[in-house]
Amino acid sequence: MKDNFLVIGGTGKTGRRVSENLSKSGHNVRIAGRKTNPAFDWEDPDTYDAVLKDMDRAYIVYYPDLAVPGSREAINILTEKALKAGLEKVVLLSGKGEKEAEACEQIVADSGLNYTIVRASWFNQNFSEGAFLDFVISGNVALPMPGAEIPFVDADDIAEVVAKVLVDDSYNGETVTVTGPRKMTFREAVETIAAEIGKEINYQPISIEEFKDGMKAAGLPDSYVWLFGYLFEEVLGNPDNQEVSHDVQKVLGREAMDFRDYVAKTLTTGVWNQDVPVR
Repeated sequence: MKDNFLVIGGTGKTGRRVSENLSKSGHNVRIAGRKTNPAFDWEDPDTYDAVLKDMDRAYIVYYPDLAVPGSREAINILTEKALKAGLEKVVLLSGKGEKEAEACEQIVADSGLNYTIVRASWFNQNFSEGAFLDFVISGNVALPMPGAEIPFVDADDIAEVVAKVLVDDSYNGETVTVTGPRKMTFREAVETIAAEIGKEINYQPISIEEFKDGMKAAGLPDSYVWLFGYLFEEVLGNPDNQEVSHDVQKVLGREAMDFRDYVAKTLTTGVWNQDVPVR
């Protein structure tokens, strides 16, 4: 009998990949989001029951991040409803080094459900599917925290780990920390991308306030601006959060993807050859 898997945030960076991995393994997958049927909205707990119905296991991604206000209440309600609906297990995506996210992790741990926590470092895909894509395309990447050494992790690795621990109960009750195999500064990451693309991309160190002002000028919502300010200052600003983990190798039996390999893979998609979007 096939298990029925719920993927909350199933169209996002990791959710889409987790859904694909589970489907390829022959599992039934229900993707949940605001535009799915049934629809799911983190801000509306009345939508939780319909997506949980008849599901066995769930992958939980809170949007935009577990650090934002309201996340604890939402995670608490969801896990209570998941337990009542008879789910066997949940896997929560959390952020490496986020104290606020750890409070949500504890809620999951105390929920009565079988669970695994997957803590992730900053995604490689921020440069190709997220906040830094326009910078790369424009040829000028202006970011704060030039001294931070970040073990960027690939979303494909995160998704493969999540799919494994979702079905493998030997990881129940554990926290798996996923990072890349080495630490890099933003300058080193940008230089790696530039070398592969074959064009000049300038890295410009700026203050956190300058970065937040730029986001506001681009019309991004205040919650998004606050979140990135928090992630830069509180997460990247703490050297303890910049350590490399080898949990990807422990779970998957292979090394995590190196940033250079991510760049080579992404280059084939042509995503960095676009024109800069007009705002």
